[in-house]
Amino acid sequence: MIRRLRAAAVQVLCLVAVLVVGTAVPAAAHNVTVGADLRIAQTIAGAEVTVVIKGTPRVPGPLRIGVIAYQPVTALPVGLEVRSVEDGRTATATARAAARDPQYAELRVNRTGPHELKLSAGNEVAVIPFRVLVDRGSAGDFLIYGGLFVAAMLLVGGLLTGALARRGTAMLLAAGAAAGVTVAVMVIVFEPWMPPPVPDGAAPEASSEPLSGAGSEAGSRVVTGGRPYVQTRVATVPARPAAGEEFTLRIDLVDGSTGRPVDDLTVHHEALAHVVVTSEDGRYFRHLHPLRTAPGRLEVRLRADRPGRYLTHAELERENSGGQLATATVTIGGEAPLSDPPSSNRSATDPATTDPATTDSAATDPTETGAGGVGAVPRLRPDVPVAGRPATIELDAPAGVRPWLGMAGHLLIRSQDGTFFGHVHEMGAPGSRLRFTFSFPQAGRYLAWAQYATGEGVVTVPFAVDVTASEATR
Repeated sequence: MIRRLRAAAVQVLCLVAVLVVGTAVPAAAHNVTVGADLRIAQTIAGAEVTVVIKGTPRVPGPLRIGVIAYQPVTALPVGLEVRSVEDGRTATATARAAARDPQYAELRVNRTGPHELKLSAGNEVAVIPFRVLVDRGSAGDFLIYGGLFVAAMLLVGGLLTGALARRGTAMLLAAGAAAGVTVAVMVIVFEPWMPPPVPDGAAPEASSEPLSGAGSEAGSRVVTGGRPYVQTRVATVPARPAAGEEFTLRIDLVDGSTGRPVDDLTVHHEALAHVVVTSEDGRYFRHLHPLRTAPGRLEVRLRADRPGRYLTHAELERENSGGQLATATVTIGGEAPLSDPPSSNRSATDPATTDPATTDSAATDPTETGAGGVGAVPRLRPDVPVAGRPATIELDAPAGVRPWLGMAGHLLIRSQDGTFFGHVHEMGAPGSRLRFTFSFPQAGRYLAWAQYATGEGVVTVPFAVDVTASEATR
């Protein structure tokens, strides 16, 4: 009898091991957690906002969407339309952007899987692809609750059988109950190390089959080993904008292996793409988050106050590929203004003054010590950074700094000639300080902009850094 009980216990444990291993899924770099909020920054209607899509626990069920503003706005209305890619059903609502505690609009979704969120504000429209995910439950949960249920039933049966003086049967039932408890405990112990189950609505897993179409559901079966980097084409509409004239910066994304539009960007640091536009002298600076206006096309509206050559740096990341920096230049025509008009004379709706990155282009000159207001004099350690060695940059910040793009602070650095661009994040300094660590690649002058968000908007602190060469390279 004891041998049979041991053999049965071993068989049960082997079955548990097979289920645990067989139902595990491989870890992925960009898994979206079921129930987590999806946050996507957008520069739309002259405002810097973050769209928040709340996780939904079930389908059919409610989908809540809110819009957080990172600059003063007066209840900016944002039209919402959610469409299922698979069956075409739509739901519409209107949200109003707010700096604090936005009111979430509630829409109804009827299925999991790929959806599109259409945003409408002012005369601009963006279409954001996303997926509705619902937890389907894991095999671990089934084994835990199933094991405990079986153990309880067998234990009750063992007690009743023992009361009827059938010891052999009672022992067998008690052993089964012990095995059920053992299964449940084993799964509880090892479940934290198991990969999460694939939720309903998740994208198909990668395979070794060739792509049949980039940007489509059929083309989402990717080649194991990663997708190629994106090829970018940057243009302006109109082709040669004049100083002070609003224009559209357009970025077309192309898959070099197929020639088709790339429409599989992942959300990284709460945006599909981060675009930084600077003038050659660094006096003009914009940190923007373009709108997806068509498959493989990103657009953002802005204007430059001076003619000349402007540098664009776009940070983006393709699914199953990795981060990428795309650079280009645009030319602004027209004549230079005789002098900058006072800020008080500028229109409050002028993108040059309401841009989320700054409120006055002249105040973003990184060569002017002390420009930018609060915390505008960063402290460097060492005072003169050495190329190739980490340097620490600290600046004071006011109380009430709130996360923006998932971080408390951002540091964007460009070499004076524009050939190098870097972007790092705040390191979690205690108190009302922001601390960054950065290694400058080579000696020379660098233009830098530190950014953080408060309840009033996004603050930009410009400054310049002179970096010396290491002794080994002198």
